[in-house]
Amino acid sequence: MSNHPRRYYGTKQLHFITCSCYHCQPWLASPQRRDLFLAVFEQVRQRYDFVVVGYVVMPDHIHLLISEPGKGDPSRVMQAIKQGFAGRVLKSLRQRRVAAQLELFAVGSEHVWQRRFYDFNVWTARKRIEKLRYMHRNPVARGLVQEPEPWPWSSYPSYAFGEAGAVRINQWSEAKMKTRTPAA
Repeated sequence: MSNHPRRYYGTKQLHFITCSCYHCQPWLASPQRRDLFLAVFEQVRQRYDFVVVGYVVMPDHIHLLISEPGKGDPSRVMQAIKQGFAGRVLKSLRQRRVAAQLELFAVGSEHVWQRRFYDFNVWTARKRIEKLRYMHRNPVARGLVQEPEPWPWSSYPSYAFGEAGAVRINQWSEAKMKTRTPAA
């Protein structure tokens, strides 16, 4: 029996993904880091051809609600997101260190993300709305803002005000979501 989480791909369902920073360190605490994450996320969205239904970037974790990608699977998408962000952040840190500090840090000893991520298949419209509400209320629940509106690192402004953000939301031109109809 494997200790790995069971993943259900190829179902054309949405995936609610949660990924934490390594040991819950606040790698996403600054606005610049959150902006960088969103830039990487949008690049990966375009490369792997998936629809972003919702997201929130918190100081120490992320939540994503995405479709199945046209290329690869959600694990490949997460690998690309995590490597793209971590590579840029760690490169920036290494460039700022002075030569005397370099020997204090072993190459490859820094981790940005936990190894795994949590993936929950979303198969009903009701569950999709539940996950979107959870994501959009997360900054409020954590005490970062009083209301979801001032937190620009989520899909909330797209839903509430129709604002385009750093990541394109609900671009369903090609992808289709498969949902179960509730039993009568």
